[in-house]
Amino acid sequence: MNLKLKNKLKTIPKKPGVYFWFDKNGKVLYVGRATSLKARLSQYFQKNIDRRIREMVEQAADLKYEVTDSLLEAIILEAKNIKKFWPKYNIVDRDDRSFIYVVIPKTNYPKPLIVRGTDLKKFPASRAKVFGPYQSFTLLQSALRLIRRLFPYSTCVPRSGHACFDYQIGLCPGACLGVITPRDYQKNINNITLLLSGEKKKLLKKLAKENPDKAKAFKHLQDVALLTREDNLGEAKINRIEGYDISHLAGKESYGSMVVFENGEATRAEYRLFKIKEAPAGDDERALAEVLTRRFNHPEWTRPDLIMIDGGSPQISFLNRLFEAHNIKIPLVGISKFGGDKLVFTAKTKKPIRDLANNIKATLLKVREEAHRFANYGRKRYNIQTLSKKK
Repeated sequence: MNLKLKNKLKTIPKKPGVYFWFDKNGKVLYVGRATSLKARLSQYFQKNIDRRIREMVEQAADLKYEVTDSLLEAIILEAKNIKKFWPKYNIVDRDDRSFIYVVIPKTNYPKPLIVRGTDLKKFPASRAKVFGPYQSFTLLQSALRLIRRLFPYSTCVPRSGHACFDYQIGLCPGACLGVITPRDYQKNINNITLLLSGEKKKLLKKLAKENPDKAKAFKHLQDVALLTREDNLGEAKINRIEGYDISHLAGKESYGSMVVFENGEATRAEYRLFKIKEAPAGDDERALAEVLTRRFNHPEWTRPDLIMIDGGSPQISFLNRLFEAHNIKIPLVGISKFGGDKLVFTAKTKKPIRDLANNIKATLLKVREEAHRFANYGRKRYNIQTLSKKK
């Protein structure tokens, strides 16, 4: 352990910011962000840290930091510096899909889009502005929600003649009704562009001149919603979700589906269908247990950060006992139709995971729909093949 660096913790403030680890040649090894710099950097000197993190700390010769006024600002500066330095330990063990970006297309009524690195080729520099890379999809989602409160933008169909829901709650400036011109709309987008570029001082100067009230609101922008989204060194992230469902016809011809979402998007190449072989007819709980047991017989498949089940407390409790018996330490979440699509967790699910899951509930509902569709597809395909053979 580098005692010289550990001693630096005494003077590091409990404020949000970005931090930099350097090697002996002055090269940046890693860039990170934190709600509390002191608390975050203290984690690097614990005994139970990840092997890769420990390796990085052993190579480090210096540690620096920059205090920010908010976590939102820290998230933006972290991305800016990752792009500038491409530090070894930010990119190791990652492929292009692991990084995400914000893209703002150059259109009359543009909106910020979250895209994977592999999709950037669809947005050449002549047609869009790109910001990133960012490391957490859920954190970036929350950050854009926060930004939208201050600088509203439209996600609806421009000039549709119908007021969208976001317009009614003040998040859409009215592109749907045509009450804002493309020129005035672009002013908000320009402000978002300055913010995502890390040009905070320039943005504040601009707002102070054009809209003093908005400049004041920006200074007092609260990022409480982001705090529970920030990942700790040992905390699981929800980047990969697997969803499961069972489809059968009067208890017969049962199929189980496994669908995969990564960074909020369906990854169809990794979907799997399971024909139920052992579970009793019509017993969805045991059918799900069979599917999950067979799934975890494939260690070569990427492990999920969260598993979604179409079901409530009985199903989650049943499957949790299976997980405990097989020492599977992956969070489970159920969606209870009878409870108004309430998210259901096991008793031991930690609060940060509950908060993250609730924050991406819209995505989890999509996962459930896709799992249901794919399970039905498997059963119907089986029926069509059976009928063809009989002919």
